[in-house]
Amino acid sequence: MVRLSICIATYNRADVIAQTLESILPQLREGVELLVVDGASPDATESVVNSQFKGRIDCRYVRLPAKGGLDQDYCLAVEHAQGEYCWLMTDDDVLKPHAINRVMEALQANPDLLVVNAEVAGPDLKTILTARLLKIKGNREFGLSQGAELLALAGSLLSFIGAVVVRRDVWLTRDPKPYLGSEFVHVGMIFQAPLERGARLLAQPQVRIRYGRALWSPRAFEIWMFKWPQLVWGLPAISDEAKKAVCPRNPWKRTVALAVMKAMGCYTLAEYRQWLKPLKLGTFTRLRLAGIAAFPDSLFNALMQMLLPLVIPGAKGTLLNLRQSRFDYRRRWPVLRNRKPS
Repeated sequence: MVRLSICIATYNRADVIAQTLESILPQLREGVELLVVDGASPDATESVVNSQFKGRIDCRYVRLPAKGGLDQDYCLAVEHAQGEYCWLMTDDDVLKPHAINRVMEALQANPDLLVVNAEVAGPDLKTILTARLLKIKGNREFGLSQGAELLALAGSLLSFIGAVVVRRDVWLTRDPKPYLGSEFVHVGMIFQAPLERGARLLAQPQVRIRYGRALWSPRAFEIWMFKWPQLVWGLPAISDEAKKAVCPRNPWKRTVALAVMKAMGCYTLAEYRQWLKPLKLGTFTRLRLAGIAAFPDSLFNALMQMLLPLVIPGAKGTLLNLRQSRFDYRRRWPVLRNRKPS
């Protein structure tokens, strides 16, 4: 009998997935399996995974015939799983010590959903940027009718798929089609209907997120300005107040949000022409949005790097994004290349 399946959907992550697996394999115990579904990676992912799994009967590798996309591959991972619960783990992050034991203990209450908190680290997984993604001190319980409260409190954490441990039969009775291609199919599946056995939230982080290595980073504007808010605001039977607590309906209307996207290199005239120009907008709004897009990119990046620590002292993740941007002023202006970060 398998109680928990740790399900990883992966594509072209040969450079990082070994570290992920090495954090999981020593923790496997009776009643827990590890499953990797590979969307036909052309790199060395298959070789890396098979090397890690050699001689283990509690691990399985499934290679798909073609790349299907993140959402579809996670759905296939749940279908292939044998466990009563599925932990939808990512392919570049790591489990903290004793994470599986703590999750197995929390599952003794038999909820439909277990949400695990996470900490955020830099690309090397050593520098901690955020000690708790969800800043709560104690565990929380949510009943059948408290879906809105769960979304309002944990919506931002739930955008990270590695936070989700879901009862497999609940997932399989729901329809993923409306959410395929959203990049957040798990959120749609969770809130598509009430959770009859409720949900639990573990306050202590059990996952360390590797920040700055998301495969869809080049599509960040599309995802965070359109796909994520469209999914959240399309959830049925959830109050607008709960949705507002997660994200605005149209975050691209907010100057600050656009400014951060601009400084990270995710909002240029190309994004303006593709996503915003076709919309029906007032003259002043159109000029504001186009003006931000047209501002010199490296100069905007430099200004944001100077101002952000003063305005939001704890925004280490955003500052890291600014320094990784292709418009980082040190890359564009060689005279400042050796300047130490503030």
